[in-house]
Amino acid sequence: MFAIVIFDSDPLPDNWLAAWSLPVVPFIGLAVMLALYLRGWFVANRTRPLELPAWRATCFVGGAAALWIALASPIDALDDYLLTAHMLQHFILMSVAPPLLVLGAPTVPLLRGLPRPLIRLLSRPVFRARWFHAICRLITHPVFAWLAMNIAYLGWHVPAMFELTFTSERIHDFEHLCFLLTSVAFWWVVLAPWPTQPRWPRWTVIPYLLGADILNTVLSATLAFSGRVLYAPYAAAERVSFLTPLQDQVAAGSEMWVLNSLVMLAPAVVITLQLLTPAALLRQQQGSSASRRIPVA
Repeated sequence: MFAIVIFDSDPLPDNWLAAWSLPVVPFIGLAVMLALYLRGWFVANRTRPLELPAWRATCFVGGAAALWIALASPIDALDDYLLTAHMLQHFILMSVAPPLLVLGAPTVPLLRGLPRPLIRLLSRPVFRARWFHAICRLITHPVFAWLAMNIAYLGWHVPAMFELTFTSERIHDFEHLCFLLTSVAFWWVVLAPWPTQPRWPRWTVIPYLLGADILNTVLSATLAFSGRVLYAPYAAAERVSFLTPLQDQVAAGSEMWVLNSLVMLAPAVVITLQLLTPAALLRQQQGSSASRRIPVA
């Protein structure tokens, strides 16, 4: 929203509609993913209505729609001209689409959506293989997920790496894929969608989120207060708004600071309130009492 309101002239060749694109690979990937999920959700919902209510399917569809907006809307068309648009695209790829997709509890619907012959074909060599489960455990481990997301986030915003994405569309697409996949792993730990069981106690999600927000604050503040343009391509880019390159960078840093902090802090507050409710405290006390009991032989 922020990037849209700053224009004092139309930067597009014709109009906003003309700036929408049709990236073929993302379109096919999202279409297949949605078809598999919805097919599997309708099947699984018949036997698991409590675990897969309609709001989960709505979240998943919303996440797919957010991905499409990030990759095909005028936001993508403007990312070579405005850092604010580029950072808005990164925000959607890391903090909007991934939590919505994870809230859709996609594991069972995606598996149930696969054709049965394909499931039988993959069952023994993949789904039942130890290496497959080991990879899944690694990806969803809190330490790995936290490090992967934050390394990708900080690493791709180092000026040399950021400017590298301007040299090749494939590198730019790989950057987006890194953001998306590592963020899905990050939010998987936070939201623990059914049938996932949390690996660590629930309270550990609070420092998990706060730690990520601290790194986001460091990067955002660097952009906002550096006093010089850090990314050369934007200093040389055609001006499509009234913002100078430095003002654009300050706005982008502020945008990242506010939006990402809201997304990180909101679930931390919710989890804190949940843990402080009388019912939660009672369960914790009962769990502590049960662990101290000495079994009778």
